[in-house]
Amino acid sequence: MKRLFYIDCCLRNGSKTKRIADALIERLSERYEVETIRLSDYDFPVVKDDILNERSNGFVPDEYVHIARKIAAADRLVISAPFWDMSFPSALKVFLENMSLFNVTFASSEKECYGLCKAEKVLYITTRGMNIKTGDVLEQATPYIKAISKLWGLGELHVIAAENMDYSTAEQVEEKIQNAIKEGETLCDAF
Repeated sequence: MKRLFYIDCCLRNGSKTKRIADALIERLSERYEVETIRLSDYDFPVVKDDILNERSNGFVPDEYVHIARKIAAADRLVISAPFWDMSFPSALKVFLENMSLFNVTFASSEKECYGLCKAEKVLYITTRGMNIKTGDVLEQATPYIKAISKLWGLGELHVIAAENMDYSTAEQVEEKIQNAIKEGETLCDAF
């Protein structure tokens, strides 16, 4: 069975994003062996001078290398994260920085970096409180995920997003969640 690595960055109880993601992960688990990392269970450090110096001297915590290798070996990658401050929660950025490991998720030649990950498809699941569409200049999560995908050698990015959740009635929110799940299930069939 092919492997799927799922990065769950739904940090709040009752997350609307998580409701969509849970339904889609359940669907994908019919075809993939799913391994999940819930970022709410971790406290990854901000990558700064001390960590960069350790990396330069060949030290990276074994746990981080282990997780990064799982990401690199996965056939598919799924990320769920709500829209926070025009992007996604900082916990996801910090996690991705800690997993961006030379000779694990990427490498370089004398001229450029290239990816070492094998996932041909990436799925990003999100909900946005405001009426901001994927690709809007105010939405900076997708461009970052595309950039890290390029660095790591990940394949095509698919986005399932429900917008304007904070300015909709409870019935409208539920309808948007159900529509996102339906759209996602159709995508999952070919993912």
